[in-house]
Amino acid sequence: MDRDLLRQTLIHHGESLFTKLKCEQAENPDFQAVLPDLSKATYDRGDEPHSPLVEQFIARKADILFSPSWRTATPQEQEHEEEEAGEPYAIMPPVEVFMELSYEERRSMIYRDLEKGDIVVGRINNIREYGFFLTLLCMAGGLKRDIENLELSALCHIREIPSTGSHDDPLNYFQIGDLIRGGVKDIDRYQEKITVSLQQACLSPSLKDIKLGVITREELPIHYSRSLSAAADFNETYERILSRCHGYQNPSVVEYLLEKVGISDTRPPSMMRGLQCKLFQEDDFASEIRKKQSASWALKCVRAGVDHFKHGRHVDAMNEYNKALDIDPNNVEALVARGALYANKGSIMKAISDFELALKTCPDHRNAKKYLCQTLVERGKQLEEQEKLVTAEGLYRRARTLDESNPEAKEALHNITETIQKSIRLREETLAKEQVKGTSGPTSAEKLRKILKEEKRMKRKRKRSTSSSSSSPSSSSSSSSSSSSSSSSRRRSKKRKKKRRKSESGRKHRRSKAERWSYVWR
Repeated sequence: MDRDLLRQTLIHHGESLFTKLKCEQAENPDFQAVLPDLSKATYDRGDEPHSPLVEQFIARKADILFSPSWRTATPQEQEHEEEEAGEPYAIMPPVEVFMELSYEERRSMIYRDLEKGDIVVGRINNIREYGFFLTLLCMAGGLKRDIENLELSALCHIREIPSTGSHDDPLNYFQIGDLIRGGVKDIDRYQEKITVSLQQACLSPSLKDIKLGVITREELPIHYSRSLSAAADFNETYERILSRCHGYQNPSVVEYLLEKVGISDTRPPSMMRGLQCKLFQEDDFASEIRKKQSASWALKCVRAGVDHFKHGRHVDAMNEYNKALDIDPNNVEALVARGALYANKGSIMKAISDFELALKTCPDHRNAKKYLCQTLVERGKQLEEQEKLVTAEGLYRRARTLDESNPEAKEALHNITETIQKSIRLREETLAKEQVKGTSGPTSAEKLRKILKEEKRMKRKRKRSTSSSSSSPSSSSSSSSSSSSSSSSRRRSKKRKKKRRKSESGRKHRRSKAERWSYVWR
Protein backbone atom coordinates (compact mmCIF):
# COMPACT_ATOMS: atom_id res chain seq x y z
CA MET A 1 0.00 0.00 0.00
CA ASP A 2 1.07 3.56 -0.71
CA ARG A 3 2.13 4.67 2.77
CA ASP A 4 2.36 8.42 2.08
CA LEU A 5 -0.99 8.63 0.32
CA LEU A 6 -2.68 6.66 3.10
CA ARG A 7 -1.16 8.95 5.75
CA GLN A 8 -2.44 12.06 3.94
CA THR A 9 -5.93 10.54 3.80
CA LEU A 10 -5.88 9.79 7.53
CA ILE A 11 -4.69 13.31 8.37
CA HIS A 12 -7.62 14.74 6.41
CA HIS A 13 -10.42 12.39 7.58
CA GLY A 14 -9.30 11.89 11.16
CA GLU A 15 -9.34 9.11 13.70
CA SER A 16 -12.76 7.75 12.68
CA LEU A 17 -11.31 6.60 9.33
CA PHE A 18 -8.37 5.00 11.12
CA THR A 19 -10.79 3.00 13.31
CA LYS A 20 -12.74 1.81 10.28
CA LEU A 21 -9.51 0.86 8.47
CA LYS A 22 -8.39 -1.33 11.36
CA CYS A 23 -11.73 -3.16 11.24
CA GLU A 24 -11.96 -3.62 7.46
CA GLN A 25 -8.26 -4.28 6.70
CA ALA A 26 -7.41 -6.41 9.75
CA GLU A 27 -6.47 -9.41 7.61
CA ASN A 28 -4.57 -7.41 5.00
CA PRO A 29 -0.79 -7.98 5.52
CA ASP A 30 0.07 -4.81 3.58
CA PHE A 31 -2.02 -2.71 5.95
CA GLN A 32 -0.55 -4.44 9.00
CA ALA A 33 2.93 -3.54 7.70
CA VAL A 34 2.17 0.21 7.59
CA LEU A 35 -0.03 0.25 10.73
CA PRO A 36 2.75 1.30 13.18
CA ASP A 37 3.55 4.39 11.10
CA LEU A 38 -0.12 5.32 10.66
CA SER A 39 -0.79 5.20 14.40
CA LYS A 40 1.74 8.03 14.85
CA ALA A 41 -0.08 10.35 12.44
CA THR A 42 -1.62 13.56 13.78
CA TYR A 43 -5.17 14.29 12.68
CA ASP A 44 -6.22 17.72 11.47
CA ARG A 45 -9.86 17.46 10.50
CA GLY A 46 -10.87 20.92 11.72
CA ASP A 47 -14.50 21.97 11.55
CA GLU A 48 -15.35 20.03 8.39
CA PRO A 49 -18.53 17.91 8.59
CA HIS A 50 -18.27 14.18 9.24
CA SER A 51 -18.77 11.89 6.18
CA PRO A 52 -19.26 8.31 7.38
CA LEU A 53 -20.26 6.93 3.96
CA VAL A 54 -17.06 8.19 2.31
CA GLU A 55 -14.95 6.89 5.18
CA GLN A 56 -16.66 3.50 5.02
CA PHE A 57 -16.00 3.31 1.26
CA ILE A 58 -12.31 4.22 1.73
CA ALA A 59 -11.92 1.66 4.51
CA ARG A 60 -13.45 -1.17 2.47
CA LYS A 61 -11.58 -0.35 -0.75
CA ALA A 62 -8.26 0.68 0.84
CA ASP A 63 -6.38 -2.31 -0.57
CA ILE A 64 -7.43 -1.21 -4.09
CA LEU A 65 -7.31 2.58 -3.66
CA PHE A 66 -3.83 2.68 -2.14
CA SER A 67 -2.31 -0.11 -4.21
CA PRO A 68 1.03 0.97 -5.77
CA SER A 69 0.13 -0.95 -8.97
CA TRP A 70 -2.90 1.26 -9.65
CA ARG A 71 -1.25 2.61 -12.73
CA THR A 72 -0.61 -0.36 -14.99
CA ALA A 73 1.08 1.58 -17.81
CA THR A 74 3.44 4.52 -18.18
CA PRO A 75 1.53 7.67 -19.14
CA GLN A 76 2.60 9.55 -22.23
CA GLU A 77 4.25 12.93 -21.98
CA GLN A 78 1.89 15.83 -22.51
CA GLU A 79 1.88 16.89 -26.14
CA HIS A 80 0.94 20.13 -27.83
CA GLU A 81 -2.49 20.27 -29.45
CA GLU A 82 -2.46 18.77 -32.93
CA GLU A 83 -3.99 20.08 -36.14
CA GLU A 84 -7.77 19.95 -36.24
CA ALA A 85 -7.75 17.47 -39.14
CA GLY A 86 -5.41 15.11 -37.27
CA GLU A 87 -6.53 15.42 -33.64
CA PRO A 88 -6.39 11.94 -32.03
CA TYR A 89 -9.21 12.75 -29.61
CA ALA A 90 -11.90 15.41 -29.29
CA ILE A 91 -10.38 18.69 -28.12
CA MET A 92 -13.20 20.53 -26.35
CA PRO A 93 -13.59 24.07 -24.99
CA PRO A 94 -12.95 24.48 -21.25
CA VAL A 95 -15.88 23.14 -19.25
CA GLU A 96 -16.59 26.50 -17.58
CA VAL A 97 -17.80 27.79 -20.97
CA PHE A 98 -20.91 25.67 -20.43
CA MET A 99 -21.24 26.51 -16.71
CA GLU A 100 -22.76 29.54 -14.99
CA LEU A 101 -19.78 30.71 -12.98
CA SER A 102 -19.35 34.26 -11.73
CA TYR A 103 -16.61 36.59 -12.94
CA GLU A 104 -14.99 36.79 -9.48
CA GLU A 105 -15.00 33.04 -8.96
CA ARG A 106 -13.38 32.33 -12.34
CA ARG A 107 -10.77 35.04 -11.80
CA SER A 108 -9.80 33.77 -8.35
CA MET A 109 -9.58 30.20 -9.63
CA ILE A 110 -7.20 31.12 -12.47
CA TYR A 111 -4.83 32.85 -10.04
CA ARG A 112 -5.09 29.85 -7.74
CA ASP A 113 -4.42 27.17 -10.40
CA LEU A 114 -1.96 28.91 -12.74
CA GLU A 115 1.58 27.60 -12.29
CA LYS A 116 5.07 28.58 -13.45
CA GLY A 117 5.90 26.92 -16.76
CA ASP A 118 2.33 27.04 -18.11
CA ILE A 119 1.83 28.64 -21.53
CA VAL A 120 -0.47 31.59 -22.20
CA VAL A 121 -1.45 33.47 -25.35
CA GLY A 122 -2.09 37.20 -25.30
CA ARG A 123 -2.31 40.32 -27.47
CA ILE A 124 0.12 43.24 -27.04
CA ASN A 125 -1.76 46.32 -25.79
CA ASN A 126 1.14 48.55 -24.75
CA ILE A 127 4.89 48.75 -25.42
CA ARG A 128 7.26 50.54 -23.03
CA GLU A 129 11.03 50.90 -22.94
CA TYR A 130 11.31 48.13 -20.32
CA GLY A 131 8.97 45.62 -22.07
CA PHE A 132 5.43 45.15 -23.32
CA PHE A 133 2.06 44.35 -21.74
CA LEU A 134 -0.30 41.58 -22.84
CA THR A 135 -4.02 41.07 -22.54
CA LEU A 136 -4.33 37.33 -21.97
CA LEU A 137 -6.70 35.48 -24.31
CA CYS A 138 -6.33 31.78 -23.52
CA MET A 139 -4.11 29.02 -22.20
CA ALA A 140 -1.97 27.13 -24.72
CA GLY A 141 -0.31 24.40 -22.68
CA GLY A 142 -0.80 22.73 -19.34
CA LEU A 143 -3.87 24.28 -17.72
CA LYS A 144 -6.92 24.95 -19.95
CA ARG A 145 -9.25 27.71 -18.78
CA ASP A 146 -11.63 30.23 -20.34
CA ILE A 147 -9.89 33.52 -19.50
CA GLU A 148 -10.61 35.87 -22.42
CA ASN A 149 -13.19 38.05 -20.65
CA LEU A 150 -11.41 38.04 -17.27
CA GLU A 151 -9.33 41.14 -18.18
CA LEU A 152 -6.07 39.50 -17.17
CA SER A 153 -2.88 41.42 -17.93
CA ALA A 154 0.73 40.21 -18.00
CA LEU A 155 4.13 41.87 -18.39
CA CYS A 156 6.96 40.59 -20.57
CA HIS A 157 10.17 42.33 -19.46
CA ILE A 158 12.79 43.20 -22.07
CA ARG A 159 15.30 40.84 -20.48
CA GLU A 160 12.84 37.95 -21.04
CA ILE A 161 12.95 38.49 -24.82
CA PRO A 162 15.58 36.34 -26.62
CA SER A 163 18.47 38.24 -28.19
CA THR A 164 18.68 38.31 -32.00
CA GLY A 165 22.46 38.68 -32.02
CA SER A 166 22.41 42.27 -33.29
CA HIS A 167 22.58 45.48 -31.26
CA ASP A 168 19.04 46.53 -32.19
CA ASP A 169 16.39 47.06 -29.56
CA PRO A 170 14.50 43.71 -29.26
CA LEU A 171 11.25 45.62 -28.77
CA ASN A 172 11.52 46.90 -32.36
CA TYR A 173 10.39 43.45 -33.55
CA PHE A 174 7.00 43.80 -31.80
CA GLN A 175 4.03 46.06 -32.33
CA ILE A 176 0.67 46.62 -30.71
CA GLY A 177 -1.86 43.96 -31.71
CA ASP A 178 0.64 41.11 -32.16
CA LEU A 179 -0.39 37.72 -30.81
CA ILE A 180 2.27 36.41 -28.42
CA ARG A 181 2.73 32.91 -27.01
CA GLY A 182 4.79 32.96 -23.82
CA GLY A 183 5.55 30.97 -20.70
CA VAL A 184 4.52 31.99 -17.20
CA LYS A 185 7.65 33.27 -15.46
CA ASP A 186 6.19 34.39 -12.12
CA ILE A 187 2.81 34.79 -10.39
CA ASP A 188 1.97 37.16 -7.56
CA ARG A 189 -1.36 35.77 -6.36
CA TYR A 190 -1.78 38.40 -3.66
CA GLN A 191 -1.35 41.42 -5.95
CA GLU A 192 -2.68 39.48 -9.00
CA LYS A 193 0.33 40.10 -11.24
CA ILE A 194 1.61 37.75 -13.92
CA THR A 195 5.02 37.90 -15.60
CA VAL A 196 5.64 36.02 -18.86
CA SER A 197 8.82 35.14 -20.70
CA LEU A 198 9.73 34.25 -24.29
CA GLN A 199 12.75 32.19 -23.17
CA GLN A 200 12.37 28.43 -23.72
CA ALA A 201 14.02 27.76 -20.35
CA CYS A 202 10.97 29.06 -18.47
CA LEU A 203 8.74 26.20 -19.71
CA SER A 204 8.03 23.01 -17.82
CA PRO A 205 9.79 19.89 -19.18
CA SER A 206 6.58 18.51 -20.71
CA LEU A 207 6.10 21.69 -22.80
CA LYS A 208 9.72 22.36 -23.79
CA ASP A 209 9.11 21.63 -27.50
CA ILE A 210 6.54 24.42 -27.96
CA LYS A 211 7.97 27.51 -29.68
CA LEU A 212 7.41 30.88 -28.02
CA GLY A 213 7.07 34.28 -29.67
CA VAL A 214 4.81 35.91 -32.26
CA ILE A 215 2.11 33.62 -33.70
CA THR A 216 -0.66 33.92 -36.29
CA ARG A 217 -4.39 33.45 -35.76
CA GLU A 218 -4.13 30.01 -37.40
CA GLU A 219 -1.76 28.96 -34.61
CA LEU A 220 -4.23 29.70 -31.83
CA PRO A 221 -5.26 26.63 -29.79
CA ILE A 222 -8.19 24.61 -31.10
CA HIS A 223 -10.04 24.73 -27.79
CA TYR A 224 -9.94 28.55 -27.89
CA SER A 225 -11.53 28.81 -31.34
CA ARG A 226 -14.22 26.31 -30.33
CA SER A 227 -14.92 28.21 -27.10
CA LEU A 228 -15.44 31.38 -29.17
CA SER A 229 -18.00 29.65 -31.38
CA ALA A 230 -19.73 28.19 -28.31
CA ALA A 231 -19.89 31.61 -26.62
CA ALA A 232 -21.25 33.27 -29.77
CA ASP A 233 -24.14 30.80 -30.15
CA PHE A 234 -26.24 30.07 -27.06
CA ASN A 235 -27.78 27.05 -28.78
CA GLU A 236 -24.42 25.29 -28.92
CA THR A 237 -24.20 22.43 -26.45
CA TYR A 238 -21.33 20.31 -25.25
CA GLU A 239 -22.74 17.24 -27.04
CA ARG A 240 -23.14 19.01 -30.41
CA ILE A 241 -19.58 20.34 -30.35
CA LEU A 242 -18.29 16.93 -29.29
CA SER A 243 -20.06 15.11 -32.13
CA ARG A 244 -18.59 17.53 -34.71
CA CYS A 245 -14.97 16.97 -33.57
CA HIS A 246 -12.77 14.85 -35.84
CA GLY A 247 -11.16 13.14 -32.86
CA TYR A 248 -14.53 11.94 -31.61
CA GLN A 249 -14.84 9.78 -34.76
CA ASN A 250 -11.42 8.17 -34.23
CA PRO A 251 -12.01 4.39 -33.76
CA SER A 252 -8.88 4.11 -31.59
CA VAL A 253 -9.73 7.02 -29.30
CA VAL A 254 -10.37 4.81 -26.23
CA GLU A 255 -7.02 3.02 -26.55
CA TYR A 256 -5.26 6.37 -27.10
CA LEU A 257 -6.78 8.00 -24.01
CA LEU A 258 -6.13 4.94 -21.82
CA GLU A 259 -2.48 5.01 -22.83
CA LYS A 260 -2.30 8.78 -22.33
CA VAL A 261 -3.48 8.60 -18.70
CA GLY A 262 -1.46 5.43 -17.97
CA ILE A 263 -4.15 2.75 -17.77
CA SER A 264 -3.66 -0.60 -19.49
CA ASP A 265 -6.61 -1.88 -21.51
CA THR A 266 -5.74 -5.50 -20.66
CA ARG A 267 -5.44 -4.91 -16.88
CA PRO A 268 -7.89 -2.08 -16.12
CA PRO A 269 -8.25 -0.99 -12.48
CA SER A 270 -11.69 -1.18 -10.92
CA MET A 271 -13.29 -0.53 -7.54
CA MET A 272 -15.51 -3.60 -8.00
CA ARG A 273 -13.84 -6.71 -6.68
CA GLY A 274 -15.80 -8.86 -9.10
CA LEU A 275 -14.09 -7.05 -11.98
CA GLN A 276 -10.56 -7.26 -10.62
CA CYS A 277 -8.51 -8.54 -13.55
CA LYS A 278 -6.35 -10.79 -11.37
CA LEU A 279 -9.39 -13.03 -10.82
CA PHE A 280 -9.93 -13.59 -14.57
CA GLN A 281 -8.28 -16.36 -16.57
CA GLU A 282 -6.31 -15.50 -19.70
CA ASP A 283 -8.86 -17.39 -21.81
CA ASP A 284 -11.60 -15.00 -20.66
CA PHE A 285 -10.06 -11.91 -22.28
CA ALA A 286 -11.31 -10.64 -25.63
CA SER A 287 -8.05 -11.37 -27.46
CA GLU A 288 -8.14 -15.06 -26.54
CA ILE A 289 -11.85 -15.35 -27.32
CA ARG A 290 -11.20 -13.72 -30.70
CA LYS A 291 -8.47 -16.26 -31.42
CA LYS A 292 -10.87 -19.10 -30.66
CA GLN A 293 -13.51 -17.60 -32.93
CA SER A 294 -11.00 -17.16 -35.75
CA ALA A 295 -9.82 -20.75 -35.38
CA SER A 296 -13.42 -22.00 -35.53
CA TRP A 297 -14.23 -19.99 -38.66
CA ALA A 298 -10.99 -21.04 -40.32
CA LEU A 299 -11.74 -24.70 -39.59
CA LYS A 300 -15.08 -24.37 -41.39
CA CYS A 301 -13.25 -23.08 -44.47
CA VAL A 302 -10.77 -25.97 -44.26
CA ARG A 303 -13.61 -28.50 -44.19
CA ALA A 304 -15.16 -26.89 -47.26
CA GLY A 305 -11.76 -26.94 -49.01
CA VAL A 306 -11.25 -30.64 -48.24
CA ASP A 307 -14.67 -31.36 -49.72
CA HIS A 308 -13.74 -29.46 -52.91
CA PHE A 309 -10.44 -31.34 -53.07
CA LYS A 310 -12.14 -34.74 -52.85
CA HIS A 311 -14.41 -33.85 -55.79
CA GLY A 312 -11.47 -32.63 -57.90
CA ARG A 313 -12.24 -28.90 -57.63
CA HIS A 314 -8.67 -27.89 -56.79
CA VAL A 315 -9.08 -24.17 -57.51
CA ASP A 316 -12.06 -23.88 -55.15
CA ALA A 317 -10.17 -25.88 -52.54
CA MET A 318 -7.18 -23.52 -52.76
CA ASN A 319 -9.48 -20.50 -52.37
CA GLU A 320 -11.00 -21.97 -49.22
CA TYR A 321 -7.57 -22.74 -47.73
CA ASN A 322 -6.36 -19.19 -48.45
CA LYS A 323 -9.54 -17.78 -46.90
CA ALA A 324 -8.95 -19.87 -43.78
CA LEU A 325 -5.38 -18.58 -43.49
CA ASP A 326 -6.57 -14.99 -43.93
CA ILE A 327 -8.84 -15.47 -40.93
CA ASP A 328 -6.27 -17.38 -38.85
CA PRO A 329 -2.70 -17.17 -40.27
CA ASN A 330 -1.42 -19.87 -37.89
CA ASN A 331 -4.19 -22.40 -38.49
CA VAL A 332 -2.37 -25.75 -38.61
CA GLU A 333 -5.09 -27.68 -40.47
CA ALA A 334 -5.28 -25.06 -43.21
CA LEU A 335 -1.49 -25.06 -43.65
CA VAL A 336 -1.34 -28.87 -43.86
CA ALA A 337 -4.25 -29.06 -46.31
CA ARG A 338 -2.82 -26.35 -48.56
CA GLY A 339 0.61 -27.98 -48.43
CA ALA A 340 -0.89 -31.30 -49.53
CA LEU A 341 -2.61 -29.55 -52.44
CA TYR A 342 0.67 -27.87 -53.44
CA ALA A 343 2.43 -31.25 -53.35
CA ASN A 344 -0.21 -32.84 -55.59
CA LYS A 345 0.17 -30.00 -58.09
CA GLY A 346 3.97 -30.40 -58.12
CA SER A 347 4.85 -27.23 -56.19
CA ILE A 348 7.19 -29.08 -53.84
CA MET A 349 8.93 -26.05 -52.31
CA LYS A 350 5.63 -24.30 -51.45
CA ALA A 351 4.37 -27.54 -49.89
CA ILE A 352 7.53 -27.84 -47.77
CA SER A 353 7.18 -24.24 -46.49
CA ASP A 354 3.53 -24.82 -45.48
CA PHE A 355 4.35 -28.07 -43.67
CA GLU A 356 7.25 -26.37 -41.85
CA LEU A 357 4.99 -23.51 -40.69
CA ALA A 358 2.44 -26.05 -39.46
CA LEU A 359 5.10 -27.93 -37.47
CA LYS A 360 6.44 -24.65 -36.08
CA THR A 361 2.97 -23.89 -34.68
CA CYS A 362 2.23 -27.46 -33.58
CA PRO A 363 5.41 -29.63 -33.44
CA ASP A 364 3.45 -32.83 -32.68
CA HIS A 365 1.02 -32.65 -35.59
CA ARG A 366 0.99 -36.16 -37.07
CA ASN A 367 -0.15 -35.35 -40.63
CA ALA A 368 2.25 -32.41 -40.90
CA LYS A 369 5.20 -34.68 -40.01
CA LYS A 370 4.04 -37.42 -42.36
CA TYR A 371 3.46 -35.16 -45.37
CA LEU A 372 6.65 -33.18 -44.80
CA CYS A 373 8.66 -36.41 -44.69
CA GLN A 374 7.16 -37.59 -47.99
CA THR A 375 7.69 -34.20 -49.62
CA LEU A 376 11.34 -34.06 -48.53
CA VAL A 377 11.95 -37.50 -50.07
CA GLU A 378 10.31 -36.38 -53.32
CA ARG A 379 12.43 -33.22 -53.40
CA GLY A 380 15.56 -35.29 -52.73
CA LYS A 381 14.81 -37.48 -55.78
CA GLN A 382 14.52 -34.36 -57.92
CA LEU A 383 17.92 -33.19 -56.69
CA GLU A 384 19.41 -36.63 -57.42
CA GLU A 385 18.34 -36.28 -61.03
CA GLN A 386 20.11 -32.91 -61.09
CA GLU A 387 23.24 -34.64 -59.63
CA LYS A 388 23.07 -32.55 -56.44
CA LEU A 389 23.81 -35.54 -54.26
CA VAL A 390 24.96 -33.77 -51.10
CA THR A 391 21.83 -31.58 -50.90
CA ALA A 392 19.62 -34.60 -51.55
CA GLU A 393 21.39 -36.53 -48.78
CA GLY A 394 20.63 -33.68 -46.34
CA LEU A 395 16.93 -33.80 -47.22
CA TYR A 396 16.84 -37.59 -46.75
CA ARG A 397 18.50 -37.27 -43.33
CA ARG A 398 15.99 -34.59 -42.35
CA ALA A 399 13.14 -36.86 -43.44
CA ARG A 400 14.61 -39.67 -41.34
CA THR A 401 14.71 -37.45 -38.24
CA LEU A 402 11.04 -36.60 -38.75
CA ASP A 403 9.93 -40.21 -39.22
CA GLU A 404 12.50 -42.92 -38.51
CA SER A 405 10.06 -45.66 -39.51
CA ASN A 406 9.57 -44.32 -43.04
CA PRO A 407 10.95 -47.07 -45.35
CA GLU A 408 11.17 -44.84 -48.42
CA ALA A 409 13.34 -42.26 -46.65
CA LYS A 410 15.50 -45.01 -45.17
CA GLU A 411 16.06 -46.69 -48.55
CA ALA A 412 16.73 -43.41 -50.34
CA LEU A 413 19.29 -42.38 -47.72
CA HIS A 414 21.00 -45.79 -47.95
CA ASN A 415 21.20 -45.66 -51.76
CA ILE A 416 22.50 -42.13 -51.96
CA THR A 417 25.11 -42.84 -49.27
CA GLU A 418 26.42 -45.78 -51.31
CA THR A 419 26.45 -43.66 -54.48
CA ILE A 420 28.42 -40.91 -52.78
CA GLN A 421 30.90 -43.43 -51.35
CA LYS A 422 31.39 -45.04 -54.80
CA SER A 423 32.07 -41.68 -56.38
CA ILE A 424 34.57 -40.91 -53.62
CA ARG A 425 36.36 -44.24 -54.26
CA LEU A 426 36.51 -43.59 -58.01
CA ARG A 427 38.03 -40.19 -57.42
CA GLU A 428 40.62 -41.61 -55.08
CA GLU A 429 41.54 -44.31 -57.64
CA THR A 430 41.92 -41.82 -60.48
CA LEU A 431 44.08 -39.60 -58.29
CA ALA A 432 46.26 -42.58 -57.37
CA LYS A 433 46.67 -43.54 -61.05
CA GLU A 434 47.69 -40.02 -61.96
CA GLN A 435 50.26 -40.01 -59.18
CA VAL A 436 51.70 -43.34 -60.41
CA LYS A 437 51.93 -42.05 -63.98
CA GLY A 438 53.68 -38.95 -62.74
CA THR A 439 56.43 -40.94 -60.97
CA SER A 440 57.01 -43.45 -63.88
CA GLY A 441 57.22 -41.12 -66.86
CA PRO A 442 56.92 -37.50 -67.75
CA THR A 443 54.07 -35.76 -66.11
CA SER A 444 51.11 -34.47 -67.98
CA ALA A 445 52.36 -30.92 -67.46
CA GLU A 446 55.65 -31.73 -69.14
CA LYS A 447 53.82 -33.42 -71.99
CA LEU A 448 51.72 -30.34 -72.40
CA ARG A 449 54.81 -28.13 -72.49
CA LYS A 450 56.35 -30.30 -75.23
CA ILE A 451 53.18 -30.17 -77.27
CA LEU A 452 53.07 -26.39 -76.94
CA LYS A 453 56.72 -26.06 -77.96
CA GLU A 454 56.12 -28.28 -80.98
CA GLU A 455 53.13 -26.21 -81.98
CA LYS A 456 55.18 -23.00 -81.68
CA ARG A 457 57.93 -24.49 -83.86
CA MET A 458 55.42 -25.54 -86.52
CA LYS A 459 53.89 -22.07 -86.47
CA ARG A 460 57.30 -20.48 -87.07
CA LYS A 461 57.92 -22.82 -90.05
CA ARG A 462 54.60 -21.91 -91.54
CA LYS A 463 55.38 -18.23 -91.19
CA ARG A 464 58.73 -18.66 -92.99
CA SER A 465 57.21 -20.65 -95.88
CA THR A 466 54.49 -18.07 -96.35
CA SER A 467 57.06 -15.23 -96.40
CA SER A 468 59.27 -17.02 -99.04
CA SER A 469 56.27 -17.78 -101.24
CA SER A 470 55.20 -14.16 -101.10
CA SER A 471 58.73 -12.93 -102.11
CA SER A 472 59.12 -15.36 -105.16
CA PRO A 473 56.56 -13.68 -107.48
CA SER A 474 58.14 -10.31 -106.83
CA SER A 475 61.60 -11.67 -107.75
CA SER A 476 60.25 -13.33 -110.88
CA SER A 477 58.59 -10.11 -111.90
CA SER A 478 61.82 -8.20 -111.29
CA SER A 479 63.84 -10.78 -113.23
CA SER A 480 61.38 -10.71 -116.09
CA SER A 481 61.52 -6.96 -116.13
CA SER A 482 65.31 -7.04 -116.04
CA SER A 483 65.42 -9.66 -118.81
CA SER A 484 63.04 -7.67 -120.95
CA SER A 485 65.10 -4.55 -120.40
CA SER A 486 68.33 -6.40 -121.28
CA SER A 487 66.78 -7.87 -124.43
CA SER A 488 65.58 -4.47 -125.51
CA SER A 489 69.05 -3.00 -124.90
CA ARG A 490 70.57 -5.80 -126.94
CA ARG A 491 68.25 -5.07 -129.81
CA ARG A 492 69.15 -1.44 -129.69
CA SER A 493 72.89 -2.26 -129.70
CA LYS A 494 72.41 -4.60 -132.68
CA LYS A 495 70.57 -1.91 -134.60
CA ARG A 496 73.30 0.54 -133.79
CA LYS A 497 75.92 -1.93 -134.96
CA LYS A 498 73.99 -2.52 -138.19
CA LYS A 499 73.75 1.22 -138.74
CA ARG A 500 77.45 1.57 -138.07
CA ARG A 501 78.23 -1.26 -140.48
CA LYS A 502 76.01 0.24 -143.15
CA SER A 503 77.57 3.63 -142.68
CA GLU A 504 81.04 2.17 -142.76
CA SER A 505 80.27 0.10 -145.90
CA GLY A 506 78.81 3.19 -147.58
CA ARG A 507 81.89 5.13 -146.76
CA LYS A 508 84.08 2.36 -148.12
CA HIS A 509 81.95 2.15 -151.26
CA ARG A 510 82.22 5.86 -151.76
CA ARG A 511 85.93 5.71 -151.16
CA SER A 512 86.36 2.89 -153.63
CA LYS A 513 84.37 4.78 -156.22
CA ALA A 514 86.48 7.85 -155.65
CA GLU A 515 89.58 5.82 -155.85
CA ARG A 516 88.26 4.15 -158.93
CA TRP A 517 87.33 7.35 -160.60
CA SER A 518 90.69 8.89 -159.57
CA TYR A 519 92.43 5.93 -160.87
CA VAL A 520 90.64 6.29 -164.13
CA TRP A 521 91.44 9.99 -164.41
CA ARG A 522 95.12 9.26 -164.00
